[in-house]
Amino acid sequence: MKRTGNSHSRAGFTLVELLVVIAIIGVLVGLLLPAVQAAREAARRMSCSNNFKQIGLALHNYHSAYNMLPMNRGGTADKGLGGDHSNYMSISWLVGILPYIEQQGLWEQVSNPLDLKRDGRTRTEAGQPIFPAMGPNPWHEDYQPWLTQVPGYRCPSDPPISAPNRVAFSNYAACAGDAYFEQHHGGINDQGVSSGDGTWGDEAGSRWGRGAFRNRHFTRFRDFTDGLSNTIAAGENAVDDLQRSAKTTPYRDNTSNMALPPNNWEQYLDPLRPGWWLSTVASNATPGLDDPENHGRGRRWSDGRPQFSQFHTIRPPNSYSVFRNHGDFGYGSASSRHQGGVHILMADGAIKFITDSVDAGDQNIVPFGQGANGKGDSGKASPYGVWGKMGTKANGETFEDPF
Repeated sequence: MKRTGNSHSRAGFTLVELLVVIAIIGVLVGLLLPAVQAAREAARRMSCSNNFKQIGLALHNYHSAYNMLPMNRGGTADKGLGGDHSNYMSISWLVGILPYIEQQGLWEQVSNPLDLKRDGRTRTEAGQPIFPAMGPNPWHEDYQPWLTQVPGYRCPSDPPISAPNRVAFSNYAACAGDAYFEQHHGGINDQGVSSGDGTWGDEAGSRWGRGAFRNRHFTRFRDFTDGLSNTIAAGENAVDDLQRSAKTTPYRDNTSNMALPPNNWEQYLDPLRPGWWLSTVASNATPGLDDPENHGRGRRWSDGRPQFSQFHTIRPPNSYSVFRNHGDFGYGSASSRHQGGVHILMADGAIKFITDSVDAGDQNIVPFGQGANGKGDSGKASPYGVWGKMGTKANGETFEDPF
């Protein structure tokens, strides 16, 4: 049979047509990918908000049971026997609400003596003392409950970080108000003893403990005379990723410099990347960054000291944090991986999203209790705008709704 002349021809794409198709696909991906990413972040943000709602409900259930909020930096007093025998009155508020967030099993481990090491052996067979009820110091890395990650304490937008044999993380911090003088201990020392004045002065601690949580003291809803709906109870706290990010890696400074205005440390930010510290800022130094692996913000869920489990309404959200040391006084900023702001939990249980541009007042004013602002009535108006007012529970200040 004789073949026709076009029997070998095939239908197909030319190179130009193929390139056009690839270009169209590339444009479509470019258009759709941001939308997909935005949808995923919206879902993560909603999940984070739900986490916070559960924490808010837990706080209210705790208050219903005990007529007070859980203490931040509470626990067992130091008896001079070492960190295996007490927690130095330093465990966080998040420990106390474990039974109210469906973590009864973990709470049972914490609230009872525990003869267990992280490697599964007993403390007894290792020749070590059994961990006491309420645990050892909250940075102890052989105590399995502290190393256990509570899912509800992690924001889905915060990237997973591998930290084997380290204390687990938290993205939610208690609000300590707009002042930090004597607030790391609240006027009570590790032995559980208070005094009227001086370095461990309970009077000064009381005067400037203006937030929902005052360390080593209980607060009650009746203390919130500004109204539960007008007072922040807790806020987000992005976990340090060890990348020298200003919002997660704290700056450590000398005692004298802690009496400087909050905007003093802006000079150490990278002008090309304002969210990061300058490369010239020293690492693990004073002054400089407090950046060992387990010293960053949010790096110890069980540790009630301000650097780990509290924030202040001084600097606006997603700003930097400054402390004299990781267990000492200073102020932390609320922070998150969400775009443009942070979730906050109001004392009435409502969840709000506060933008980075919230009115934070005059950043040239030294925080109350420090330096030139060392004296005065505790009822002074907050110098830090709407943000500062929202952080105080009994100051009689009104503000326009920023939400």
